[in-house]
Amino acid sequence: MLALAGCSDPVAGQAGAAPSATATGAGAGALTGANGIVYDASPEQEGRIRVEADPELAALVPEDIAADGKLTVGSTGGSVPLAFHATDDRTVVGTEIDIAQLVADKLGLELDLKTTSWENWPLKTESGEYEAVFSNVGINDERAQKFDFAPYRAAYMGFEAKAESEVTVDGAEDISGLKVAVGSGTNQEKILLAWNEELEADGKALAELQYYAAEADTILALASGRIDLNFAPYPSTVYRENTRDDLKVVGKVNAGWPSETLVAATTLRGSGLAEPVSAAINSAIKDGSYAEVLERWGLTEEAVPESEVVTAETIEAP
Repeated sequence: MLALAGCSDPVAGQAGAAPSATATGAGAGALTGANGIVYDASPEQEGRIRVEADPELAALVPEDIAADGKLTVGSTGGSVPLAFHATDDRTVVGTEIDIAQLVADKLGLELDLKTTSWENWPLKTESGEYEAVFSNVGINDERAQKFDFAPYRAAYMGFEAKAESEVTVDGAEDISGLKVAVGSGTNQEKILLAWNEELEADGKALAELQYYAAEADTILALASGRIDLNFAPYPSTVYRENTRDDLKVVGKVNAGWPSETLVAATTLRGSGLAEPVSAAINSAIKDGSYAEVLERWGLTEEAVPESEVVTAETIEAP
């Protein structure tokens, strides 16, 4: 099931939502989308799902990690609703953070959240600065040479366009000749480059890939018509579709195209942490708290039935 290509972090920077007629404020720092989901951007996160520590799971944590009583987690704070900066512009909130909190709670540890850029999380994890990364990291063979994984979410990418667009995207031929925004060095870029190879082989016009430094710049270009499509993590495209009246989702692709992949908590290879993290995720799945987190952020369709540790020895090639 796991492809050699993994999903990647959202483009750095957060694009502000422009509420539509059906998206109304729901208290300080909250926005109700057209899908009925209340997106809470407050730093307090009063609705965050919390659970009690499980002594049996806590006993599985390696001693060197448990010694300080903290689970040091890296995240990028890149995009709603995965991980983004709250209204105080300091606190990072979102789905990834809520799941990391569940895991820390189950393991009897305090969540010590650190933020970094996408390109820096591998080095900081290798150096021991981060014990785990919860940042929309997809499993792939290359990463498995350095990291172990505890999956917690399915991985999809979405194409978004202006609301009046007649484009729908199911494959390479649908992006022929179009201007498509994509993050440099991301899995979605790998997919588009592969699709352009298909188009070239078929003698069709290639898609013109566009690169922006921040998500806000990308969305501005899309909304203004300077580009035709944006290819980004599916949860973020769904969020914008439901909180803006000018954008819509026009395609959905598994992040491991042409196969499949999963999003996973990422730990240093051989650290022994992936196993207790996976056990904590499975415990949260069993008691329903995991489902509550995904429902809270409108991501129930990305739920996984279980978390099974993936390492370089167990990863399956397509």
